[in-house]
Amino acid sequence: MAKGIKNEVAIIGMGCTKFGELWDKSAADLIVEAFQEAIEDAGIEKKDIDAAWFATCFDEVNVGKSALALPKALKLPFLPVTRVENFCASGTESFRGACYAVASGSCDIALAFGAEKLKDTGYGGLPDFGNLLGSENRTIFPNMTAPGGFAMMATTYFAKYGLSPEEGKRALAHISAKSHHNGTLNPKAHLRVEVPIEKIMKAPIVAWPLGLFDCCGVSDGAACAIVCRADMAKNFRPDPIYVKSLQIAVTSGEEMAHQSWDCAHVETTCRGGIKAYEEAGITNPREEISMMEVHDCFSITELVTYEDLQISPRGKAAEDIEAGFFDLDGKVPCQTDGGLKCFGHPIGASGLRMIYEVYKQLQGKADKRQIKNPRYGLTHNLGGFPSMSVVSIGIFGNEL
Repeated sequence: MAKGIKNEVAIIGMGCTKFGELWDKSAADLIVEAFQEAIEDAGIEKKDIDAAWFATCFDEVNVGKSALALPKALKLPFLPVTRVENFCASGTESFRGACYAVASGSCDIALAFGAEKLKDTGYGGLPDFGNLLGSENRTIFPNMTAPGGFAMMATTYFAKYGLSPEEGKRALAHISAKSHHNGTLNPKAHLRVEVPIEKIMKAPIVAWPLGLFDCCGVSDGAACAIVCRADMAKNFRPDPIYVKSLQIAVTSGEEMAHQSWDCAHVETTCRGGIKAYEEAGITNPREEISMMEVHDCFSITELVTYEDLQISPRGKAAEDIEAGFFDLDGKVPCQTDGGLKCFGHPIGASGLRMIYEVYKQLQGKADKRQIKNPRYGLTHNLGGFPSMSVVSIGIFGNEL
């Protein structure tokens, strides 16, 4: 019977570049920068790495279609390198591949990498993703956009749980204001400015009720992790972070085919969360999870994720938000680094950027944004639409 990978793998080093409009740096420059931080953090050399996984989504834009970009930039010594892509969850997918390889015994030390350089296109948002969701996307969904899809989730959520437009907008604004505050404390964030709730509520609308500050931007960036067998982790550092669970859930979009889906939650998150908690041995997430980095592509995504991951009861997330439950000094701080709202979304790197923040928090090395005595950190990396998505969830701890 499958037993999962709880306490089989540990993170011994991580690196993350500053995210932003990095016109003066190439994709290779970002790869080298993140790797240098990780290799120094782990205290190992390139020759100690047995295999690597490299995530990038829009390959044609910058790094090419194969895995060659990674060994070329890092001059890796004839290592097996696998390129992976799973839409916006690509970064966590590379981490999952590296961890599974270590847990299987096929290697002792592995590298997980994610990089994307999208700003050089000059395009304001993501490149066309019709080919990523299947050739039928532009035929069946000719007018579907990410802001439009998640805006429908927001209006449905408001209606289902009886929130007035003012109440709903204020809850979403609090989410964004909280993340912007946290981002001011992070030197690697793209956007580092306080944005008050009233300004967020009055911002230009992208797709009602989502305004300018309810939507994450696009940026350049890279992040990576070095993982090893848990039983050898303390040979490299006194404070490794242990992988408690890694789960992935993918849907074909069947939610749209019948009326049982309420459009007020993400089914992949619900199912992935259940499996992740089971693997990690967590029975009361609201009490046991110390912090979260979730996929806040839109503020409504973060709100429903609170409920889908069983942190807030159904229909009660707005109450927790207003009470400061997810603020930096709250019971379960969310987006302690500023999230996608402040980092932007270089797709291949985002999942690893989330893990980087959990890694630093669990080690007590998050500087001005450090939370008190964290034990378990959770990352949630989502790609696609509310009803056609892939979700990767990781749970991490600082003790075996």
